[in-house]
Amino acid sequence: MTTMKRQKSPCNNFDLLSEELILSILDRLDSNPLDKKSFSLVCKSFYSVESHHRTTLKPLRSDHLKKTLTRYPFVTHLDFSLCPRITDASLSAAASVCGGMLRSVDLSRSKFFTHVGLSGLVTNCSNLVQIDLSNATELRDPAAAAIGEAKNLERLWLARCKGITDMGIGCIAVGCRKLRSINLKWCLGVGDLGVGLIAITNKCLPSILKLQYLENLVLEGCFGIDDDSLAVLKQGCKSLETLDMSSCQNVSHVGLSSLTSGTGCLRQLTLAYGSPVTPALADTLQRLSTLQSIKLDCCPVTCSGLKAIGNWCVSLREISLSKCLGVTDKGLSSLVTKHKDLRKLDITCCRKITHVSIAHITNSCTSLTSLKMESCTLVPKEAFVLIGQRCLLLEELDLTDNEIDDEGLKSISRCSKLSSLKLGICLNITDKGLAHIGMCCSKLMELDLYRSAGITDSGILTVAGGCPGLEMINTSYCQDITNSSLISLSKCSKLNTLESRGCSLITSLGIMAIAAGCKQLIKLDIKKCCNVDDTGMIPLAHFSQNLRQINLSYSSVTEVGLLSLAGISCLQSMNILHLKRLTPSGLAAALLACGALTKVKLQASFKSLLPKPLFEHLEARGCVFQWREKVLQAELDPKCWKLQFVDVQ
Repeated sequence: MTTMKRQKSPCNNFDLLSEELILSILDRLDSNPLDKKSFSLVCKSFYSVESHHRTTLKPLRSDHLKKTLTRYPFVTHLDFSLCPRITDASLSAAASVCGGMLRSVDLSRSKFFTHVGLSGLVTNCSNLVQIDLSNATELRDPAAAAIGEAKNLERLWLARCKGITDMGIGCIAVGCRKLRSINLKWCLGVGDLGVGLIAITNKCLPSILKLQYLENLVLEGCFGIDDDSLAVLKQGCKSLETLDMSSCQNVSHVGLSSLTSGTGCLRQLTLAYGSPVTPALADTLQRLSTLQSIKLDCCPVTCSGLKAIGNWCVSLREISLSKCLGVTDKGLSSLVTKHKDLRKLDITCCRKITHVSIAHITNSCTSLTSLKMESCTLVPKEAFVLIGQRCLLLEELDLTDNEIDDEGLKSISRCSKLSSLKLGICLNITDKGLAHIGMCCSKLMELDLYRSAGITDSGILTVAGGCPGLEMINTSYCQDITNSSLISLSKCSKLNTLESRGCSLITSLGIMAIAAGCKQLIKLDIKKCCNVDDTGMIPLAHFSQNLRQINLSYSSVTEVGLLSLAGISCLQSMNILHLKRLTPSGLAAALLACGALTKVKLQASFKSLLPKPLFEHLEARGCVFQWREKVLQAELDPKCWKLQFVDVQ
């Protein structure tokens, strides 16, 4: 009689690792969302530890929400931005599983829930400190009343919640006494007869400003706020640090004078699209002794007003004058000469300034970390050399639509801390200048070369080789760009955004290289890349599991390619105008297969060719269709395009 010997199962070395060591490994897996998923599949112990380690969850859909949350018992932050359809039942499931663990929830991209679901969420999740309800246009005051029960709430976003009125805001202010930040951007109501009614007025301000811990208040676009409304500030709001009153066009320097007596900690003030910048306004604001940042975008500006700001005793760290009419060399120079500690300066579309302003900026503000000067078209190419010679701490530089040339780029390459560089519509730069950036600016993460026609594969090769941390690049309408550029960029493993529309020499071979090398790709724009076909979509479906936005308009992709993209579970936005070989039946199949879509841009001719129940089904899932009547137009030469652009401006 023979005896059977039981064989011992082989030892799994991973099981020998301590939980502390495994947690330490997990802490370092934050760059790619799929890394933790792969980690959890190694063995049972890794699966268990990863489940207990995760505190943030970003579900792709709500179908199996309860089961998913049960696996992750220590989730404190729920981000539903990839779930367009969140119902009251979804919120109920989240509330029942997460309970007191949940501290933050993002519903800014979700629809279909009501005040009932919010009430259940707030009741069961008593430790909520942050809620984002931006874009919830269907919510009314009962939803605000439900939020008012969140006694521990500290941060609340209600941007574009047009149905909430003073009464709802009052409920929140009374109930949420710990609020530190509230965003009421464009909170406007609309009446049954289509007559515009102002929902947020001065009636709710007193209750908001009585919040003891309020630090950040956004009132952008609240037209009901006027000078009388701000008088309540005189009673005091000592904790307020940032205030945004953009597009509050009924507020003048008279109302703003209340800020000087009521706010003792105000550091940042935004008055974009507001009153003219005059000496009276400047004299009022100079009493804000703690002010460090002021944003006056699109406000009419006078030279005397800028001079008055220049004479402030306070030393500002940030000034934004984007698209301000009236900014001249005289006014700007007097301002920057006095505020030598500036870190951020935005003079976008200040079209009257010349080399004089640049000389004063670079001579006085040598500690600048951010300079935005798009479309300062009177600044000559020689002035850009000064930026590289004197402002060596720059991290962000926007030179879109300027006269900079290769010598300017050579000088700017001395700014070794640059992480963002925008050179769109710069027609005087070539690969020679870009090579200096690639060789010297190794920390570059964002590069915009939109319509900079002098750039070819050679320049991109240098950047890809010298900037390994590159995350975003735009080569749209650089018509000499080929697959070689994409193959070189595929070595940049952190690349998440690639915009190469109008690069007609790119084929599916280049897309295959990007898909294989750039697994963190989130956005891909290859509109008018007519040589890209279905063979480029299959690798994307296999490798690019983080892809959320894709623009395939005017390409050679068919329904076969679109169906393959259904394998990307988080794909949300798809532009598919003028796909010549796309059939109605193939389109319908692709739309049904891509289950996470929230936005699709289509040619209007398809609207009558697809069944109505299809649209009803997709819209019920949270998908929005944008119909276009565009016809295919021949591409203009870059210089002709720029002349046409200037005429429009």
